[in-house]
Amino acid sequence: MQLFRHETRQSTEEAKQLFAVFELLHTLADFGAATLFIIGSIMFFFDQWVTFGTWLFLVGSILFALKPTLKLWREIRLYRMKEYQTLAKRDR
Repeated sequence: MQLFRHETRQSTEEAKQLFAVFELLHTLADFGAATLFIIGSIMFFFDQWVTFGTWLFLVGSILFALKPTLKLWREIRLYRMKEYQTLAKRDR
């Protein structure tokens, strides 16, 4: 079995639920990063807010880095779930 295969995401109800949770987390990371970048950009117009705006850019960048991490984590978990199902079928 390969990672990042659509069939794996739909194989069981547990897989569907796991996929949905990770999609929600991915979307929240997107919105969080975009919001922090917008606010940080506005803060760069005011000298007294530049340092705080820089921190928002840093946190937003971390959220953007979290996105591929979440996808890989999700796919590894789905892969492992499929492996467990295959092993369970062999025991029958």
